[in-house]
Amino acid sequence: MLLAGLVWMLSATNTALADTAPFAIAIHGGAGTIDRDKLQGELRQRYETKLLEALDAGYRLLDQGESSQAAVIAAIQVLEDSPLFNAGKGAVYTYEGRHELDASLMDGATLQAGAVAGVKTVSSPIALAKAVMDNSPHVLLSGEGAEAFAAEQGFTPVSNDYFDTEDRYQSLLRAKQKLEQEQDASKDFRASYEDLPERYRMGTVGAVALDQQGNLAAGTSTGGMTAKRFGRVGDSPIIGAGTYADNTSCAVSATGHGEYFIRYHVAADICARVKYQGASLADASDTVINQVLKDAGGSGGIIAMDPSGNIAMPFNTVGMYRASRSSDGSRQVAIFE
Repeated sequence: MLLAGLVWMLSATNTALADTAPFAIAIHGGAGTIDRDKLQGELRQRYETKLLEALDAGYRLLDQGESSQAAVIAAIQVLEDSPLFNAGKGAVYTYEGRHELDASLMDGATLQAGAVAGVKTVSSPIALAKAVMDNSPHVLLSGEGAEAFAAEQGFTPVSNDYFDTEDRYQSLLRAKQKLEQEQDASKDFRASYEDLPERYRMGTVGAVALDQQGNLAAGTSTGGMTAKRFGRVGDSPIIGAGTYADNTSCAVSATGHGEYFIRYHVAADICARVKYQGASLADASDTVINQVLKDAGGSGGIIAMDPSGNIAMPFNTVGMYRASRSSDGSRQVAIFE
């Protein structure tokens, strides 16, 4: 009887530990020059409400025991469906007046990843990134090839004007006017883009999550840079730059001036500092965003999570749309410092 009692107690203890395994999710809706004076009242409430909707969509799945991948995708799809954010429905315009979308997803347990770049007819690029991960031998598909793969996978295409919004169109007109003025003055195509205000170079959505099985995942989706040309691709679909996840270190989704995030391998660098230097998630994230990246002239931010469910969300811009929720009861939504 005593042995049976001990076995029952151990079993009950293990069950209790399993029931209390930490899980959490963090999301972002982009970083950059966010005008505090204009983002007031009803408009600010709309952003906060949508962030919370996305957060809760992912958290609900984690609470039900679903995977971190499923939670990341669910959260991102809420943001992709909103014209408030530069992803999916609210994607910015290219210089030619079209939309080209990018996304990536990574699994921390297996280091499997899927990504797409420059897609024009896929309403949920993050869903297509998942299909690339699961159903192709490749990591990154682009353009017409990615869309052909989407058709084979049963995705229903949408017209490119599905992503049209008046606010983004007006932003394109202003950006083109500035670019043309700068280029006429300097005759320097590269410098004219570097001189664009931050708001034209940024805008991304993403999520990181830890599930009850202890697995991390990260995902990122974007419409890219306003007035981008020549099939430009930023950091969002680049594994290690805009997205990274590894159960032995952390999961990261980035937002900012993508060229810098690519050059400095931002997402993977943060996880490498955690894994090989033994740095805390907070210290590694802060060092990369507010020292390495900022010193190089790069602007933006990240959301990150470690295997214990610790969360870091540093940024070196005026603001970053962000929110997080953990099984310990903590929940927050924020925009500014």
